[in-house]
Amino acid sequence: MSETDTARSVTGKDEVVDLCRELIQIDTSNYGDHSGPGERKAAEYVAEKLAEVGLEPRIFESHPGRASTVARIEGEDPSRPALLIHGHTDVVPANADDWTHHPFSGEIADGCVWGRGAVDMKDMDAMTLAVVRDRLRSGRKPPRDIVLAFLADEEAGGTYGARYLVDHHRDLFDGVNEAISEVGGFSFTVSEERRLYLIQTAEKGMHWMKLTVAGTAGHGSMIHRDNAITELSEAVARLGRHKFPVRVTKTTRAFLDELGDALGTELDPEDMESTLARLGGIAKLIGATLSNTANPTQLGAGYKVNVIPGEATAHVDGRFLPGFEDEFLADLDRILGPKVRREDVHADKAVETTFDGALVEAMQSSLLAEDPTAKAIPYMLSGGTDAKSFDDLGIRGFGFAPLKLPPELDFAGMFHGVDERVPVDGLKFGVRVLDRFIDAS
Repeated sequence: MSETDTARSVTGKDEVVDLCRELIQIDTSNYGDHSGPGERKAAEYVAEKLAEVGLEPRIFESHPGRASTVARIEGEDPSRPALLIHGHTDVVPANADDWTHHPFSGEIADGCVWGRGAVDMKDMDAMTLAVVRDRLRSGRKPPRDIVLAFLADEEAGGTYGARYLVDHHRDLFDGVNEAISEVGGFSFTVSEERRLYLIQTAEKGMHWMKLTVAGTAGHGSMIHRDNAITELSEAVARLGRHKFPVRVTKTTRAFLDELGDALGTELDPEDMESTLARLGGIAKLIGATLSNTANPTQLGAGYKVNVIPGEATAHVDGRFLPGFEDEFLADLDRILGPKVRREDVHADKAVETTFDGALVEAMQSSLLAEDPTAKAIPYMLSGGTDAKSFDDLGIRGFGFAPLKLPPELDFAGMFHGVDERVPVDGLKFGVRVLDRFIDAS
């Protein structure tokens, strides 16, 4: 067998694990500024893998080291609207001392690939590369054009990745009307007879905020009624302990109805404790979609123990449900009070689409072909993705990174968590499903 024939005989299932490991081994930690290693090395890796199978990928660098890779695959019918498959190559930082296996080793242990990005989202990047390389090696064109985008900076809001491309290179996405990406398509086992696969059709909006209180500076030994730290601390404590009201969106109502049918019982979003108790490992993901949220994440003030500072600051990660941004901001100002100045560090909209159409049918059929117990249902993501940027171009986005997961795996806890890992069998399952999905879409 020739070297060329050997290359052609390699399938997506054969190479997806190595692709995932190699991507994890490229440290692309995003610290929210430009102090990290950046994504350039990962962008070049992806471009090389795509060029090997005949594509002409382009690398776009929005800032030194902050790079994204984009390529277009010609389909059988270029007159049809194109499909966008996008993923990000940056990851949140990881402290190696906290991990069982080094977060940038890509080690295989206990049937999983371990490392930062294993589920967020170098697994989907690897599955996409594996499927595309397999199809192009074997000469199988997709039914319509596919745009591939491997993006920088998603973990800090996408300013130097998706947002940059949408603002400065929107022609790359000409003709695209639908997209798939991360945090959807994973399984939730109800019973041996039924596995639900959660398709992300909505995501909360964000207000990452800086809070500032100005006070009167002075000597630490004096009685002081205008202490900025005291005022800010009380406001932050009120906000951190506040329980925002339950607001059930269309997507969450559909999710609860579908899950209730599968469980054979009605789920009441107003009784959050009982509802979440039935959700097992996905309770973390779903619980945060029942209300707006605001979590204090940073505090800063002072420079010497005996000096009362004139200013204190805090940062808050705020997330709001689709349709409830105004209510969220009004609640914030009421809780914080008039002495706290609130300003956005980064803000972006909530998005929501309906769970219908040919693309949804393609997801369902491709899952069912690989798992006879599968049923696709919609859900809302409590975080945000690059789908927000592409929504500005009228691109309808879904989270569909298919994984068949063991019931005992705390999948929600993998995101930004310690010991992030993805099952090897799950990666291979995802390749098979994505391959079928492309044919059906």
